Amino acid sequence: MSDHINTAVPGAREYYPLNEPEIGTRMDGSQPALFQPLEIKGVTFKNRIFVSPMCQYSSSDGHATDWHLIHIGGFATRGVGAICIEATSVVPEGRISPEDAGLWTDSQIAPLKRIVEFTHSQGTKVGIQLTHAGRKASTYAPWIKDKAGHGTSWVAQENENGWPNNVYAPSAIPFSKTYPHPKAMTEEDMKYVEDAFVAAVERCKQIGFDFIEVHGAHGYLIHEFFSPLSNTRTDQYGGSLENRLRFPMRILRRVRQVWGDKLLFVRISATDWAEGPEKAEDGTWLQWGVEQSNLFVDKMLEAGVVDLLDVSSGGNWASQKIPVAHGYQVPFAEAIKKAHPSLIISTVGLITDPEKANSYLKDGKADVISLARELMRNPHWALTAAKQLGCKIKLANQYERAW
Repeated sequence: MSDHINTAVPGAREYYPLNEPEIGTRMDGSQPALFQPLEIKGVTFKNRIFVSPMCQYSSSDGHATDWHLIHIGGFATRGVGAICIEATSVVPEGRISPEDAGLWTDSQIAPLKRIVEFTHSQGTKVGIQLTHAGRKASTYAPWIKDKAGHGTSWVAQENENGWPNNVYAPSAIPFSKTYPHPKAMTEEDMKYVEDAFVAAVERCKQIGFDFIEVHGAHGYLIHEFFSPLSNTRTDQYGGSLENRLRFPMRILRRVRQVWGDKLLFVRISATDWAEGPEKAEDGTWLQWGVEQSNLFVDKMLEAGVVDLLDVSSGGNWASQKIPVAHGYQVPFAEAIKKAHPSLIISTVGLITDPEKANSYLKDGKADVISLARELMRNPHWALTAAKQLGCKIKLANQYERAW
């Protein structure tokens, strides 16, 4: 038999050339931290460059389309270690916009399964971020907001495929005057959402994801329960930190129960970025911050419901003032990593420079670098980063001539 066969990926639904080793694997003896493999509970990621969830506002009634196949597939062929598919709502009314992704019905399984199978055929791990937008639901896609203009309503009305009268949150407090006025959730509402997370996880098992990330950041439903700015309830779900964590922990425990021992990631906003301190002198919590984030991590580790913490910030306070700069969220990841050295931590936020990104890992501030907008600008970032750091990595066979 000839040695000169363009070998196919075994078991793929159609022909793809086999890349050996996997695209993005380090090929020499160089030691940049970005390109060191990472093992979590027996799952090996070929490098530390992860693709953050990026909402595309391009789904058809929650169903992924060929836009998503190309979007995700493009990253899978360009050397990243893992990809997390965009915020995907567990119920129709939990979407940010009418065009958001969903996983509330079985017909949404097949298009996601196609994406996962292609991503796996390129040797790349892939997961999905499950979410509920809470009080930030039923709003326009960003470019529609731009057309509407600041100061005007961004609420998608029923004649615009929205659901403005079916938006709910921990408390009946709108995010801002341009967002919907939510209804405070009842116990029945919470049970409905909790069960929807469980049903979505069951679908994730059929699809074949390598990991699930639960979205507890950016002012969406779970973050809204965390923060005293958005959760002013006086029952068992509000007030004390223990009470504000009660419903999020219920969701995480149920997700773990159904997902089993497979990888479970959680994304949090480490701070609300509201003015003033996290805690008053009398001990009253004023906003969500790093101290409470660390206490939440303690509870998650005790319950065994987190394998990687994805540390972001903001999104829950409309008047937030963020000192945006390269790696501006890294100090939050570093603080949580210092308090929980055994937990795998991902950092994210305007990270563009490979040498700085590599230094965050080398200095022990985080274990993973997650990128979003920089990868949209430069999908080949992993390859250009390797070149800048003096590391040779495996390119896709089809792209080798270009490098």
